[in-house]
Amino acid sequence: MRAMRDILARYRVEDGKGFRLSRHDPADTAGLSLGKGEAREWLAQGIADLARLQDMLYAQDRWSVLILFQAMDAAGKDSAIKHVFSGVNPQGCHVVSFKAPSAAELDHDFLWRHVLALPARGMIGIHNRSWYEEVLVVRVRREILARQKLPEAVRGPRLFRQRLADIAAFESYLARQGTLILKFFLHVSREEQRRRFLERIEDPAKNWKFHAADLAERARWDDYMAAYEAAIRATAAPHAPWFVVPADAKWFTRLVVAAAIGEALRGLGLAYPEPDAAQRAELAAARAALG
Repeated sequence: MRAMRDILARYRVEDGKGFRLSRHDPADTAGLSLGKGEAREWLAQGIADLARLQDMLYAQDRWSVLILFQAMDAAGKDSAIKHVFSGVNPQGCHVVSFKAPSAAELDHDFLWRHVLALPARGMIGIHNRSWYEEVLVVRVRREILARQKLPEAVRGPRLFRQRLADIAAFESYLARQGTLILKFFLHVSREEQRRRFLERIEDPAKNWKFHAADLAERARWDDYMAAYEAAIRATAAPHAPWFVVPADAKWFTRLVVAAAIGEALRGLGLAYPEPDAAQRAELAAARAALG
């Protein structure tokens, strides 16, 4: 347990001051070298732990948990969500994948559609992409901003700095309302992304995953890295930490994500509700009636 906490500390960012993405190696595995079977066993333990904690979270009905995933294409967001949450009760968990905003969504502020998808108390909400798209893809591809119908008066040079400040303030608000926030940036290398793109092209079963537009985004790689660095610097906080998770080795990515969520849930002091005197009397009466 302590070893895993030490590993997580390598990737957890609570203070963005001085943060440099270049200091994080996408191929890092914290010195671990596990075979496929051993990696599956470690992950299975993490999944079982997460399932137990999620059951108490749901029963206690006090905290809500919001988990955000951000990454470049082919970094493994979908597979991380699929594997890490494979043991969680679907009644206490929901996943939302955010695509390009609809016409109706563009008629509201940029946080509106995300607020509608926030988890209730006792629930885990998983957002596959999030409000950070507004300071990542929109920042890199300025033509998107022109379609957002913002008044000219608010489209000044400080727009993205202001959006980051709004996001940080909103996350502070959510934390004060009892929402645990965890943010994961799955940090894949450009070379590993190239390899995965080629695999999607060459494997007929994976052709559906590849889109020509992905190459256009890849061409803006340096701009995206700068945008991610700026976002993490501006919004990393103890109540809403970022985890910059190495993503070149998928088995390691999943272990880190599962461990980070488990550790955070354990820190909430979760427990099953204790029955009060009236409830204990009801239980005793029900037991007597059942013989």
